Amino acid sequence: MKVLVIGGGGFLSGETIRMGLAAGHEVWAVSRGNKPLPAGAKAIKADRTQREAFAAAIAATGQTWDLAIDGIGFNADDAKQDVAVLGERAKQLVFISTEMSLSPHSRPWRVDETYDRFDTAPYGAGKRAAEEVLLGAKMSAAVTVLRPNHIYGPGSQLGCLPLHGRDPQLLEKLRKGEPMKLIGGGHFLQQPVFVRDVAAMAYSVAGNGKTAGQIYFAAGPEVMASWHFYATVAKLIGVGVTFEETSISEYLKANPNNAGFCCHRAYDMGKARAHGLKVPSTPLETGLREQIAWLDGMKTA
Repeated sequence: MKVLVIGGGGFLSGETIRMGLAAGHEVWAVSRGNKPLPAGAKAIKADRTQREAFAAAIAATGQTWDLAIDGIGFNADDAKQDVAVLGERAKQLVFISTEMSLSPHSRPWRVDETYDRFDTAPYGAGKRAAEEVLLGAKMSAAVTVLRPNHIYGPGSQLGCLPLHGRDPQLLEKLRKGEPMKLIGGGHFLQQPVFVRDVAAMAYSVAGNGKTAGQIYFAAGPEVMASWHFYATVAKLIGVGVTFEETSISEYLKANPNNAGFCCHRAYDMGKARAHGLKVPSTPLETGLREQIAWLDGMKTA
C-alpha cells in the first residue's frame, strides 16, 4: 500500500510512519525538514502554511496514494488544502481531529458520535470546522475523521490534565515527592489512548468502505479519573503521590479557552468496533511503562 503522512516530524505522525514502514508499506512523509524522518520514509519537504509551495511539492511527486493521513490539520483552510491537493490523489483520507471539538458544557459523562454540541474555543472550533469542510467536500477521496482522547506514549511528555499536562518535569517532581496540583482534584474522567493504537486505528480504515464519511472516537480501553493516570506513573517509578486540588473557576478565569479540560471525557467506542476498525487496546500501565522508559532514556542519552 502507498501511504502519505502529513506531519512527518510530529509525535503521532512519526509513529504512524514507523508503523507503516514496519508493515511493508511505501510511506511518503510531508514535513518542513526540521526533524529527521524515520529511516525508509520518502521525504516531501514542504510547509503546509505555504499553500502554493505545498501543492507544488505534492504534485511534483507524480504520485497517487491508497491512504493519506493528515495529523497536523487544525482549521478549515488546512482542510480545504487537503481537498484541493489530495482529493483526487488519495483513495482514502484520514483526518486526525480531536475530542476537544465537542462542547464541554453540561455534557454527559460519556458520549458517542451522535453528540452534536461543539466547542467555541479556538482549538476545538478549528478542528470542527476542518471536519465539516472534509465531510462536505465533493472529491474522489473517501474521508474518515478520528477524534483521539489524550494521546500518550514515547515521543511525548507525561501528563493528561492541568496543571501537569505534558509536564517535562513530571517524573522529577514525583521522585522529589512534590504534590500533583490538578484542576478539580483530578476527578474528571477520561480515556487516555496510546499513540501506537491511534496509528493502528488510522491504518485500519484502509479498504474499509464502512468508514467513508464517518467520524469515530479514538479513545483508550480504560475510563479513569485523571488522578489515576498520575498515580499509575508514580506506581511504575516506585514512589508515592499526593494530590492538591486546583480551583476550576480560578483556572478558567486565567485560561478561558481551556474549558475542554474541565469536564468528563469518556467515549463510547461501539461504532468503531461495529464498523471493523482496530479499536485501541493497550492497557494504561503497559503504555506508560514504555513512555517512562523512553523519557528516562532521553535523559541519559
